[in-house]
Amino acid sequence: MSSANTNNDEVLDGSALEAESLLIDVSSEAPAGLGEDCYAAVDLGSNSFHLVISRYIHGEFIVLDRQREVVRLAAGLDDDGVLTEEAAERALGCLSRFGQLLRHIPRNNLRAVGTNALRRLRDKKGFLERAESALGHSIEIIAGREEARLIYLGVSKWSAYGDESRLVIDIGGGSTEIIAGKGQAALCRESLEVGCVVLSKQFFADGKLSNKRFKQATLAAELAIQPVVEQFRLQGWSQIIGCSGTMKSMAEAVIQGGYSKDRLNRDGLLKLRDHAISAGHVDTLDLPGVSTDRLPVFGGGLAILLALFELFDIHEMQVSDIALREGVLYDLVGRRSAEDIRDVTVAAMLIRWSVDAEHAGRVRDTAFELYDQVAADWDIRQSLFRSALGWASELHEVGLQISHDRYHKHGAYLLENADLAGFARRDQLLLAALVVGHRRKFPIQTFEALPSTLVTPAKRVAVLLRLAVLLHRGRGSYVPKHIGISVEAEQVKLTFEPKWLANNPLTEADLKQERSWLKTIGLKLVFQ
Repeated sequence: MSSANTNNDEVLDGSALEAESLLIDVSSEAPAGLGEDCYAAVDLGSNSFHLVISRYIHGEFIVLDRQREVVRLAAGLDDDGVLTEEAAERALGCLSRFGQLLRHIPRNNLRAVGTNALRRLRDKKGFLERAESALGHSIEIIAGREEARLIYLGVSKWSAYGDESRLVIDIGGGSTEIIAGKGQAALCRESLEVGCVVLSKQFFADGKLSNKRFKQATLAAELAIQPVVEQFRLQGWSQIIGCSGTMKSMAEAVIQGGYSKDRLNRDGLLKLRDHAISAGHVDTLDLPGVSTDRLPVFGGGLAILLALFELFDIHEMQVSDIALREGVLYDLVGRRSAEDIRDVTVAAMLIRWSVDAEHAGRVRDTAFELYDQVAADWDIRQSLFRSALGWASELHEVGLQISHDRYHKHGAYLLENADLAGFARRDQLLLAALVVGHRRKFPIQTFEALPSTLVTPAKRVAVLLRLAVLLHRGRGSYVPKHIGISVEAEQVKLTFEPKWLANNPLTEADLKQERSWLKTIGLKLVFQ
């Protein structure tokens, strides 16, 4: 891989460290006038924030720009999830600088994701509003296992590792992700609550490095990792890949420090630990090839890596800096093609929960027919809203397998709390709100709890789902050939074929009941 910016995250030289990457750096300048083939990913990590801007051409990414800033968001969080204003300002300043580089990226080609530190935030809504304003784009908080999926996607898609079975490990600031897979398929994935920032804060906060502290920190890491080791051993692997900045800095320290010739191995790590103990403090620690901003989290990162090598009986591993942000980029490309993992996830749920797929499909088609007529007037043309309407239509009866009584609430609980590959936390909350709101009284408080930018459009999408479900109450394929719908101010008007309502008195009665429920959100339903 070539690079125009040697200060940014590069892949370490040497075949033992990483196979050839398909990422090519061609510029460190902010691109202008970017087209539909340009994509960007922002990774709001617990230690550092990352930005990558790339062009997708002939099946591979060409990197146009990379940015990394050390923010240490996790270090600014207390045990109750309260973020210090100092840490918040560091984050907002970084995001405003990133935002300048993102102004010309097509909005559907840009995705910003938050990981462990944002997951732990108590006031997620308040901070996200400030952060999104600084960045100029929405930010999605993703679950730990979704983070693991994206990491594996990035490593497997963009690095020439082939179809072998592999174990991929990413040590982040607030969590560690472990994934076992074969080829491009992630077979087992976990996200553990142990990261280099958190562990360094717990055991090396004053910068002192001692044998006792390393033993304590390594034991703490082992306690967090041990419960998942056996499930990964059952999967097996033929290669081990460590990715992200912590892995890269450890490999640099081991190799450039002369503790290993050309690879990250156990003996080299033990020698590196002894060297750190001899130094006694991070301020006097000399680590060639490691930037000074990595030193405050060095102790925690090394302790986690030592624990991983011990528990998984690792002798050496390859190292890559391809990780979450590259996985996000590839996932974006998939969403614009026939490879959207979210569609696969929804299809799997239909099977798992024995949903009547034919009925769900009819509801979806009617919902889309209504949507296409009012999307412009209701300002819900974003792809997220149409997709969410389709998924909610297909999954609105997912709770029936638990109980018919309050099945909409059971379904919403499943969608809010399940591990749904491809879905960010925001997406799951939106999907759950639509499903719980598809029948009976309109759950106003549920929608008001969504991010402020979603509240009004989500209510409007829910109205379309409610009407589609209502029209298919008989579960048959017969509905009017055309259902007209128009919206004006706070009025929703449905138009049916002549005499259709007269011939379907139950539907007319249901619409009258729906009219009273929609009044609670300030909408007047008219039908004829």
